[in-house]
Amino acid sequence: MKRWRQKLLLGLAALVMSTIMPWSAVHADTQIRVLIDNKKLATDVQPYLENNITMLPFRAIGEALGANVEWKPENKQVEFSKETTHIQFTIGENKAIVNGEVVALDMGAKNKNGRAMVPLRFVGESLGVVVNWDNLTKTVKITTGEEQHVQEVRGAWVSTVYNIDWPSDPKKGFDADKQKTEFITLLDKLKGMGLNTVYVQVRPTADSFYPSKLFPWSQWLTGTQGKDPGYDPLAFMIEEAHNRGMAFHAWFNPYRVSVQNDITKLSADHPARKNPDWVVKDGNLLLFNPGVPAAREFILKGIMEVVANYDIDGVHFDDYFYPYGTIPFEDEKTYEDYNKVFSNKADWRRNNVNLFVQQVKKSIDAVKPQVEFGISPFGVWRNASVDPTGSNTKASITSYDSLYADVRKWIQNGWIDYVMPQVYWHIGHTAADYKTVVDWWLNETKGTGVDLYIGHAAYKLADAKEKDWATADTLIKELDYIAQYEQISGAVFFSAKDLVNNTKQVADRLKQYYEAP
Repeated sequence: MKRWRQKLLLGLAALVMSTIMPWSAVHADTQIRVLIDNKKLATDVQPYLENNITMLPFRAIGEALGANVEWKPENKQVEFSKETTHIQFTIGENKAIVNGEVVALDMGAKNKNGRAMVPLRFVGESLGVVVNWDNLTKTVKITTGEEQHVQEVRGAWVSTVYNIDWPSDPKKGFDADKQKTEFITLLDKLKGMGLNTVYVQVRPTADSFYPSKLFPWSQWLTGTQGKDPGYDPLAFMIEEAHNRGMAFHAWFNPYRVSVQNDITKLSADHPARKNPDWVVKDGNLLLFNPGVPAAREFILKGIMEVVANYDIDGVHFDDYFYPYGTIPFEDEKTYEDYNKVFSNKADWRRNNVNLFVQQVKKSIDAVKPQVEFGISPFGVWRNASVDPTGSNTKASITSYDSLYADVRKWIQNGWIDYVMPQVYWHIGHTAADYKTVVDWWLNETKGTGVDLYIGHAAYKLADAKEKDWATADTLIKELDYIAQYEQISGAVFFSAKDLVNNTKQVADRLKQYYEAP
């Protein structure tokens, strides 16, 4: 598991020399990534280079390294304390005081846009950690030594389609201020129960929760597709999440166009109306055809619009690739037009998805390598009855055969940074036992460098038909099971509504669980 270690060592050798970083080839506008023991440090303000010295918010680096931090506004001073080490900066002065001794610096603490910024290498090495620069990836790599504290992912999906989690139905009266208040309340409640990450659906039906040059404003935001809400919800949400120390992953549904099947009901500027040959009607849905290269390129362009313009921590997909259901997906003509290699449609479909996933990863890494790319697939890849390397399950749907999502290939090729299988069954389920499915994913991700998070079905607590989810104990037992595996980097819950509503006291139980030593 990628972890944050906070065992801090003493030692102040070569501190003056350590402030000078051989990073002259890096420009000021380059996106800098900071890793602490291979775990990305999420900050609400991006690190930046000035005179070849990496600067970042004092509280972010101090708390990540286990120091007590304090801001003294009356003196404009920043202080770090850890064991026998005490560091003091005064804003605007190119010096620091370390354990009472004055150390001259090329760059001291600065005020940037109202934030106190400090030199990363000096602070890190003063606190006894090793700081290195990887020029190829533009990454600061911090090695702390022994681990002492674990920062695992504790997340929730925030669904906007159908206004499941947020915002409340705008057709009952759109109110931007009310939406903001609702989201703030949502974050506060999630953080209060111990969560640190949100996966927010920002493009649910080929419409957006941000001003886009490619997609119309979302109907789930204002009640009318294409209607400007008068503010930038995505920028607002990111800021509020980061202000609370929570990571924000932008969740995209790449292929879904609409949850109704009349293309003429879409806004006039909707890309599906401009390119009807990209669209397939699938029951009550409209979907972009994954087999059309131009459609894939357009969807990718839309994702990169967000990556380039917003301070997101990750790009996230769920399990929707080719559609669920028994209705045949009408892509025979697309198969005839574009297939040049494959002898069967199933392999061709999987390749279409593979090409898209690979290109998303490549594109993100080229622009902002610090942004993670992860996918939450259906929980069962394949049944062992069909493929002996699959899981010992009897799932009626599988990611590989039903949705044409070859997650194993994505993991093996490093096309994703994390995988979050939706293991939505309870321990002891006859067709797909929770433990059996989790163990299969543990084996698949072992040694790959791809982080493993487990998706959990908090929504089942609200379903009276789910007799095995009569209490929150079902969920807590699952958390207890995965806690024994260091390789599992966290747990995520679908969806936020069931948590904030405290369905069957699940919020109380999670708070108690995550506060336990």
